[in-house]
Amino acid sequence: MAEKTKYDVSSIQALEGIEHVRKRPGMYVGGTDIKALHHLVYEVVDNAIDEALAGFCTRIDITINKDSSVAVTDNGRGIPVGPHPSKKDANGKPMETVDVVMTIIGAGGKFGGGGYKVSGGLHGVGVSAVNALSEWMTTDIKRDGKLWRQEYKRGIPQGKIRQVGKVEKDETGTTQTFKFDKQIFTEDIDYRFDTLVQRFREMSFVTRGVTIRFVDERADREMTFYFEGGITSFVRYLNRNRENLHPVVHVEKEIEGVGIEAAIQYTDAYTESVYSFANTINTIDGGTHLTGLRSSLTRVINDYARKSGLLKDADPNFSGDDTREGLTAIVSVKHPGPQFESQTKVKLMNPEVQTYVTQVVGESFATFLEENPQAAKAIVAKCLTSARARDAARKARDLVIRKSALESLTLPGKLADCSERDSNRTELYIVEGDSAGGSAKQGRDRHFQAILPLRGKILNTERARLDKILGNNEVKALISALGTGIGDNFDLEGLRYGRIIIMTDADVDGSHIRTLLLTFFFRYMPQLIEEGHLYIAQPPLYRIAHKNNVKYVYSDKEKDKLIKEIGDKASLQRYKGLGEMNPDQLWETTMNPANRTLLLVTVDDAAEADRTFDMLMGDAVDPRKKFIQTHAKSVRNLDI
Repeated sequence: MAEKTKYDVSSIQALEGIEHVRKRPGMYVGGTDIKALHHLVYEVVDNAIDEALAGFCTRIDITINKDSSVAVTDNGRGIPVGPHPSKKDANGKPMETVDVVMTIIGAGGKFGGGGYKVSGGLHGVGVSAVNALSEWMTTDIKRDGKLWRQEYKRGIPQGKIRQVGKVEKDETGTTQTFKFDKQIFTEDIDYRFDTLVQRFREMSFVTRGVTIRFVDERADREMTFYFEGGITSFVRYLNRNRENLHPVVHVEKEIEGVGIEAAIQYTDAYTESVYSFANTINTIDGGTHLTGLRSSLTRVINDYARKSGLLKDADPNFSGDDTREGLTAIVSVKHPGPQFESQTKVKLMNPEVQTYVTQVVGESFATFLEENPQAAKAIVAKCLTSARARDAARKARDLVIRKSALESLTLPGKLADCSERDSNRTELYIVEGDSAGGSAKQGRDRHFQAILPLRGKILNTERARLDKILGNNEVKALISALGTGIGDNFDLEGLRYGRIIIMTDADVDGSHIRTLLLTFFFRYMPQLIEEGHLYIAQPPLYRIAHKNNVKYVYSDKEKDKLIKEIGDKASLQRYKGLGEMNPDQLWETTMNPANRTLLLVTVDDAAEADRTFDMLMGDAVDPRKKFIQTHAKSVRNLDI
């Protein structure tokens, strides 16, 4: 249990005002898109998690109401109520402490160590920024046997805080209810249940002993998380469809007030699944804790392999890539003074953390290898195979590059290129088969749209190493067309097309090809997804003609509705493939920027996407069968 620290009105310190939050939401929540919308929820839940880290909260309830307002309730200490000792209002009178917390940027119990030893918050802007960006927000506080309420509209207090009831003397906690402001979030967006579920699952894994219950009243869905095993359970969850080489190695230690925790397990996979957290926040861009974990594992494995004679004198040391193949690991740090790259907290910057993690993980993993020689040999054998395959891949990649350089400046012969050379204006359509490729080539706008037809299904990159992948002709053509290189040589600056659009048939084969392509991009060119370059085209399913009117619809539901409106005399054509459309139809419905619908491929949660791709494209059959049976009736498409 964390040391109990004083938490009253004197714990709340204010740094600056919030006047420009509404003008510059990107500075505080990363923008006004759906990612920023979810960030509002994360900021409020992070406050409740901070109470858990301080040892005062055991339960957090999150509810999305039917009107898309969100309520977050914790059983922590409750925000202190009463006049603030130092912060004054415009009239020189002491401000109410709750208003200081809710309306002043940088106000909170996270500065100076007064209220929290460890906190996910750094700048203290979280809840006040959410308040400023909400149409309305209500704060309910249980404390000292009383229930208090304060209401806000677009960050402005609506009168003074008032007592609205009584509670049991020992009953404490805070409920924050808010409705995002459509004056700020102007796109047609709403919260995604699955996105929030992944975040709350992660929070529960890295905050042992806390129950997180999530209810979505819009769709009558509910999930509750509680993991006594913490990040060890997280690693087992990620690896449940993989063959493990050894039990999970877990280490937990505190150095200089910084808590270090890691869980490590090698599997038979060909890719790395490593995730880092700082004060329960998923640092998706890594940072010093992730660097420390990786470097320590590489050093320890090399030392063991040398000492045990598994690496000969003539053999080079394993590289970091060699020691990360098949690695699943979580590193989680609890730091009293975290330094993040930005308010959205995607990268940890504290330099001392790298030293601490390297030391703690290095000592523990070295001991594990010494005490478990069978597991150690399996891990080293995995690294040796990886090193040989990586060398073969380098030679194959060099061969691809050399061969491509001799063949029309790296462009594959089947590529129908566009005339525009500014990559910000160009598009590459990846289509299946020569028939669809022919229609797309004739129907496109040659000025900015390029077409790359693929023959048949590309290699399943989830079940192959890079050297084998680079031997596949369709993959080689794709790499050459994009111009970015692959693996160690990947460079986004070389990307020849600003939009890469996967355009496949609306049938089982088309879905499979699309998933194979998505797997390839997720595993070997994730930067294309992260930077928003990858899209999925949405060709129509039906052409419905009635008298002189022709309409295209994209789902059975749309079709049924339209036929009901115009009667049974309509002429109905079902497109089984893109090749059945003439070039003009394909242009008008699927390729014309004025009419088409494109789905942007994003990965909101890398850990869950990793697990899903592994399940759908890996070797284990039973989990895939169960997943398909469960989701078959409700799925629109399985794309991540």
